[in-house]
Amino acid sequence: MADETNLRTHARAMRRQPTDAEAALWGILRDRRMAALKFRRQAPVAPYIVDFICFRHRLIVEADGSQHAESAYDQERDAFLAAQGFVVLRFWNHDILNNPRMIEDTILARCGLSF
Repeated sequence: MADETNLRTHARAMRRQPTDAEAALWGILRDRRMAALKFRRQAPVAPYIVDFICFRHRLIVEADGSQHAESAYDQERDAFLAAQGFVVLRFWNHDILNNPRMIEDTILARCGLSF
């Protein structure tokens, strides 16, 4: 229980200090703005915290900076999440900030929705 509580506390703290790309992506995903898809941000999926998650479509969306390039940790994390039935979409921060329409189209296509 203590680990779960710590995970939730850490997720809450991360919500208060998003990166620019996370804030921009949340502006697209929040309040069912995109095709009525419900996303949660900085959500615990023990033992990890994911940037954005849509439970209905078992979809996780990650905003990645350069520290994620060829990351063994991310590969292990993605494999764990896939084993839980999730698909992980990773987008570079630069693309989120400069081409939000492509991000939206990719997410909608993954969910089988028209764009």
